[in-house]
Amino acid sequence: QVQPVESGGGLVQAGGSLRLSCAVSVPTFSGYTMAWFRQAPQTPATEREFVARIGWKGENIEYSDSVKGRFTISRDNAKKMVYLEMNSLQSEDTAVYHCAAKFGATTSTSSFDYNYWGQGTQVTVSS
Repeated sequence: QVQPVESGGGLVQAGGSLRLSCAVSVPTFSGYTMAWFRQAPQTPATEREFVARIGWKGENIEYSDSVKGRFTISRDNAKKMVYLEMNSLQSEDTAVYHCAAKFGATTSTSSFDYNYWGQGTQVTVSS
């Protein structure tokens, strides 16, 4: 069973920074593509927005246009951890941020293609 667990969310002022972490409980972490999605307030889970993706060797990194240049995704395979460094936060970034996993290489930005999900961590940006 693969279980991601997010942490690091909170309340921050516009222009501030946060670092989200995702600890993945899995026998073997290698081979998993990891991604961050976010779910804005009062939107269904089926409309989770892609934020960033990273391949299991740290390759195949992609960001959504809305966060490109502000957010950085990274991973530490030895610790089975994935991170999302968020800078220059804006009120539009307010959402629940979910860590997701998919075994194998993928270029997908669709939430439907990721099999394992964490419960999410709330990020609130005040203007």
